[in-house]
Amino acid sequence: MNDHRTPDGTPATSPDPARYLRPGWFTRNVFNRLVQRLTRMGLSVHGSRELRVRGRRSGEWRSTPVNLLTVGGQEYLVAPRGTTQWVRNLRAAGTGELRVGRRVQAFGAEELPDADKAAVLRPYLAKWKAETGVFFDGLDATASDADLVAAGPKHPVFLVEPAPT
Repeated sequence: MNDHRTPDGTPATSPDPARYLRPGWFTRNVFNRLVQRLTRMGLSVHGSRELRVRGRRSGEWRSTPVNLLTVGGQEYLVAPRGTTQWVRNLRAAGTGELRVGRRVQAFGAEELPDADKAAVLRPYLAKWKAETGVFFDGLDATASDADLVAAGPKHPVFLVEPAPT
């Protein structure tokens, strides 16, 4: 059963809000670990960060490499694989940490409504299509606004804001 809700608490109306494309063995065990290790050492790989967020059930810190995108002076996290574990945990926690080396940025997250995602997905695809384009069903940065809006429900997007103090 899907319990995904929009930011205002109403049930999601997306036809497939729980879409999740699980990474293969190589991605999980080699690529992600390499990027995460480099990021922990302070070497951001094309904008990479280590995302840390509390597990929604365990309360334990969970971490994964992510791409932090800046658009118009604001920072965003995009989930190209859909409703991943980090997405579910971030929805539940509402806050997390982004790390590069010893630099830690605590943040609050606000999930964007589907209609607002095209303005973020286009620059995301322009920057990271080579790494993540396969998860966007053939779309790229030249896709129409309508196609990007239609893809929105498959790809959670979070506005990263300074952590509440």
